[in-house]
Amino acid sequence: MADSVDIKSSKKSRNFDNYSYAKLNDCPTSPRKMRLVADMVRGKSVSVALNLLKFCPKEAATRVEKLLLSAITNWQNQFPDLDVESSSLVISDIFVGSGPMLKRLRPAPQGRAHRIRKRSNHVTLYVASLTSNTL
Repeated sequence: MADSVDIKSSKKSRNFDNYSYAKLNDCPTSPRKMRLVADMVRGKSVSVALNLLKFCPKEAATRVEKLLLSAITNWQNQFPDLDVESSSLVISDIFVGSGPMLKRLRPAPQGRAHRIRKRSNHVTLYVASLTSNTL
């Protein structure tokens, strides 16, 4: 089996029979930095994605790894009669949206002030089983 699955749209993950999701709201990382990590694991199998996230040096990778483990646990609670290893879970969809922005002022030369925008994001991660469906 290939370790990458081509998912065309975000609504496709909801067409799976066995899917579950997890959400991370108000994560204090900029959405641009989080999207780099999300693009790295999108469409990968769960075991490959966990290995990638474990050894990725980015701070956002640890947050996505924790979110992926939460989505796997949600899937296990939703389908207690199925086994994670035999059902070949994949990250069917992951998307990052921008969250609230904290606006601060920083002193600048000649009596001016520069605005500092502290960005945050929301991450939604879907895991789905490939055993019952073919792509």
